[in-house]
Amino acid sequence: MSKRIVAINAGPRKGWNTDTLITEAARGAESAGAAIERFDLFRLEKYTGCISCFGCKREKNKGRCVCRDGLTPVLDAIRASDGLIIGSPNYLSELTASFRALYERLIFQNLTYNVETPCCNPRSIPVLLIMTSNAPDTSYLGLLRSYQQTLSRFVGPTEVLVSGDTLQLKDYGKTDCPWTLFDPEAKQRRHENVFPQERIRAFEMGVALAK
Repeated sequence: MSKRIVAINAGPRKGWNTDTLITEAARGAESAGAAIERFDLFRLEKYTGCISCFGCKREKNKGRCVCRDGLTPVLDAIRASDGLIIGSPNYLSELTASFRALYERLIFQNLTYNVETPCCNPRSIPVLLIMTSNAPDTSYLGLLRSYQQTLSRFVGPTEVLVSGDTLQLKDYGKTDCPWTLFDPEAKQRRHENVFPQERIRAFEMGVALAK
């Protein structure tokens, strides 16, 4: 029976950096025999982050968020899956609000506040967390380490792929106010020379996730 991998895009831009790396990772998992179920968080019905209702802390709902909205099918799919690929761009030194909403509800439903058994997740699944950023790759290592540790503890063993110094626009010269913080030519060179290697790495990590 093929493994079921959930792939989630927590960024808004189709066909760009985050979306591309998630797609490559999903292709890798698929090449290893996995079935892929994909969600784009910016295209779901309305949803929120955790509303602190504590419904998931009742015995009958243990490990299950009781809030019903656009994230419900995503959480259900993750719970039934054999692996998770999730990617987000970095906005203002954090992952997107859409990522955070899912992250809050994914983690909090498994948090018990019990010292002996702090996590009630009945089945650990591997996770691939992808982040893209226009800053260098090493700019947010602490942020990613924190997410990696928490996801590993409450969802399953987590690997991280970071793509930094990304190309944001096809033509930086068409902005109304010049983006003088960036070197467009250097960005383009990196996109042509380094980003393809990151695509290969994402594919390979997707293969590993499915095995």
